[in-house]
Amino acid sequence: MFGLFKSPALSPRLLRLKDSALFDSLTPLELKIIDGLMHERRYLADEIIFDEGEEGQALYLVTSGRVIISRQLGAGREVVAELSSGSFFGDLALLDNAPRNAQTRALENCELAVFFRADFMGLMETDPVIGYKISLALARHVGRRLRDWMTGKPQLEAL
Repeated sequence: MFGLFKSPALSPRLLRLKDSALFDSLTPLELKIIDGLMHERRYLADEIIFDEGEEGQALYLVTSGRVIISRQLGAGREVVAELSSGSFFGDLALLDNAPRNAQTRALENCELAVFFRADFMGLMETDPVIGYKISLALARHVGRRLRDWMTGKPQLEAL
């Protein structure tokens, strides 16, 4: 009888979302709502996901494979980070449409879940509790990055 009150088991897809620091505070029902807003994208090895200077429109969650983030440095490129499954990048695009400050490229064939700013803004209006949880996780993530930068720790990703 009390089994009715247990949370349902999460699908592998929802578990991948739950494993991300951005969505780890969400309930199974909230994860399903977010999953409905995510867009799947596949990239081949060496394919550019977005370029430095492009308008930021979405956050990307690596669901499989690896990506590399780099930025222009003189005549070459400086590698900022290499990210694998469970990592996310492009998070500031949820907050504004400022130009990207780095290029992201698939290091190998990969699958990404894409969360567009327009969907996030709509979510803030229709389900402010989920929006609040994601915004708080995003603020903590950006704050941690800023604190690391200010204390001289190596940067693992681009803002």
